[in-house]
Amino acid sequence: MAAKLADALADRLIVPGYSKLGFLLRRGGWEDLPANALRGKRAIVTGAGSGLGKATAAGLAGLGAAVHLVVRDAAKGAVARDEIAERVPGAELTVDVCDVSSAGSVRAFAAGFLAGHDALDVLVHNAGVLPPERRETPDGDEITLATHVLGPFLLTGLLAGALRGSGDGRVVFVSSGGMYRAKLRDDDPQYTVGEYRGATAYARTKRMQVVLAGLWDRELDGVAVHSMHPGWASTPGVTDSLPRFAKLMAPLLRSAEQGADTVVWLAAVPGGRAGGRLWHDRAPRPPHYLSSTRESRAQRERLWAYCVERTGYSPAPF
Repeated sequence: MAAKLADALADRLIVPGYSKLGFLLRRGGWEDLPANALRGKRAIVTGAGSGLGKATAAGLAGLGAAVHLVVRDAAKGAVARDEIAERVPGAELTVDVCDVSSAGSVRAFAAGFLAGHDALDVLVHNAGVLPPERRETPDGDEITLATHVLGPFLLTGLLAGALRGSGDGRVVFVSSGGMYRAKLRDDDPQYTVGEYRGATAYARTKRMQVVLAGLWDRELDGVAVHSMHPGWASTPGVTDSLPRFAKLMAPLLRSAEQGADTVVWLAAVPGGRAGGRLWHDRAPRPPHYLSSTRESRAQRERLWAYCVERTGYSPAPF
């Protein structure tokens, strides 16, 4: 009981829970995953060229999974693949090029994957952006919405059959603790109203990921769909987009491996865990701490309908 209270307090105080202090506090009570927990399994990790994505890919490969590193830059992906192969000798690693913010690129990647594979065991939505100013994709979508929401929505839908074919399929959305300060903006998903701020766009779309994880868990029978947040990790995404924060918090930032730990655990823990929940450091967390950020069922369903409309994907009704 005391340990649970300390854990909850650390989470609500943010700095102790999100920094490496929280990870070190909690890991003592964790059981090691079986060495070959993912032997014979196949996984896809988007944004796998660096940071949390690369650490996740390495962690999955280390447990025996065949891993597809989905990246925008083939050269960067090849470097990541070689680094992981050095750490995990004999790992089956494939570099696939896909711009998750582009519907056409997502469709092409999914078609190529399905042409060679009937089943998919793990899908990790990790690709992310934090732009300094508002910009749109060639499809006409705001870039953070396209990368964090529309692309993952479409990819999940296109791979739904393969995930069901696994018999134990798992999907993980890598969200952010920053979403706690954002409410669901189903009324302005493209962020066209008000002064644009990259950090606000990031938080809004990370909130959408948590909502969509719950909706997808209802949609995909037999597939557990999770969201998680990694805390504060020292990754290129943080150091490049938030340099002042990264410099100030440098002594307390987690390693990429510590940030990715819960993703790997959710993908590999025997027996799985109930989907539709938000996780941090291997424990379910409340999706809201503030009543002002709570969304209604109608808002959640409007977000789903909007994603269907923008991506052109029509899954079966709930």
